[in-house]
Amino acid sequence: MKVILLIDDKKLGKKGQIVEVNDGFARNYVLPKKVGIEATPKNINDWKLKKQHEDKLAAEKLAEAKALAEELKDKQVITTMKVGANGKTFGSVSTKEVAELIKSQLGYEFDKKKIVMKDAARGIGGYKVEVKLHPEVTAELLLNVAEEK
Repeated sequence: MKVILLIDDKKLGKKGQIVEVNDGFARNYVLPKKVGIEATPKNINDWKLKKQHEDKLAAEKLAEAKALAEELKDKQVITTMKVGANGKTFGSVSTKEVAELIKSQLGYEFDKKKIVMKDAARGIGGYKVEVKLHPEVTAELLLNVAEEK
């Protein structure tokens, strides 16, 4: 019996593949456990349409992420920190604070886990901050740290 795999399976293959299995194996394992469905012409056509729809949605999300990355490219957020007598700052700016600054100053809401800072913002000056918008798209913006008066 030919079946279309609905999930990745070590023994059978990858999701979306059409594989040949024994009838008993299909009736007792593949079909009841929702590992696959029978490869009838209707099911094959439905699977192709579903795959096309998923590909279209993925392409739209990628395009949105690229557009947002282009918008964020020249943007910057500004924060202030207390500075001691010797010119050293007290603490550093965390990704959580950067996410809050982006939300308040630019109006975009990002999860703190999506924000990557290569160097910790432990002093006065500018720092590059990366925001992961999509697995393939990363936006860069500038974090300016000024002295609190």
